[in-house]
Amino acid sequence: MSRARQLAAIVVVVSAVLMSAGARAQAPRPPGFLPFLHFSHSAAPSADALAELWNEPPDLEQRNLLYGAGGAEAVPDPDARYTFLSRDTTGFSHGYDVRDPQGRKWSVKLGPEAQTEVVVSRLIWAVGFHQPPTYYLMKWILVEGKTVTTQAAARFRLEAPGVKKDGPWAWDANPFAGTPPLSGLYVLMVMVDNWDLKTSNNVIYQLTEEHDGASRWYIVKDLGASLGANRALIHGTRNDLPGFEKEPFITSAKNGRVEFNHFHGAWKNKNVTAAEVKWISERLARLSPAQWKDVFRAAGYGESDGDRYIARLRQKVADGLALR
Repeated sequence: MSRARQLAAIVVVVSAVLMSAGARAQAPRPPGFLPFLHFSHSAAPSADALAELWNEPPDLEQRNLLYGAGGAEAVPDPDARYTFLSRDTTGFSHGYDVRDPQGRKWSVKLGPEAQTEVVVSRLIWAVGFHQPPTYYLMKWILVEGKTVTTQAAARFRLEAPGVKKDGPWAWDANPFAGTPPLSGLYVLMVMVDNWDLKTSNNVIYQLTEEHDGASRWYIVKDLGASLGANRALIHGTRNDLPGFEKEPFITSAKNGRVEFNHFHGAWKNKNVTAAEVKWISERLARLSPAQWKDVFRAAGYGESDGDRYIARLRQKVADGLALR
């Protein structure tokens, strides 16, 4: 091949590579891939559509945070025998799927995330976001074949009948972009230092009957990587009281924009306004001291540790309220 033809061939190849790279750069990225999270949407969802994520709770100051979304009637019996269905060895915290004597199916999570998940679930539900019934048992009894064992503390999440999981949803691709509730939910995740905000931890529930104004719920489900410290480049801690007390909250507030530069969870560069931080802070500020205590009692924390967590969380709420 002549030198002229070689050069022409090289030009064709290089041009093809550049065009391919340009197409990849312009192609839409899959949900959960975006490195910067900016909640914007061309049209705000209707009140009915927003109800799939959140409803303004008319009883916020009276909500029972000791029992949460399921109420006292759904509490699992610590003295009952739970029949083994399957074992979950994925993720940080292992657990089981079990069935109780009433025929109800429960997802059981062991380890330090059992407590934190109950706390964060209670706070999310308190301010109007959907959550499945979730409880903490200090001990429980597992029946696996002919073997009966007393198990250590665990989080019990009810797999209610009439509810079907319909896949995950992404923080950066959902019907609620640009709304105060979605941004407020993100800020709440920063407040509790839930650094594991990946798409697979969110789930859509399809309901056979309408509840809380919707027949479909968008839920943040796996909440255990919370109440600890963030870490750059590596996973943060969970259920780490000293680490949580040292974590900052608002690191910058300029021109109506707020930054959380310490937050190394997914989508840490989310574009947050002062109004969005105040939106969630105003709702959390309406919780009574008794409700705050019930949140941590529900998760098995001692009074001293619970009070320390509450003090730091309420300081973050105060910081949010103080924004101009």
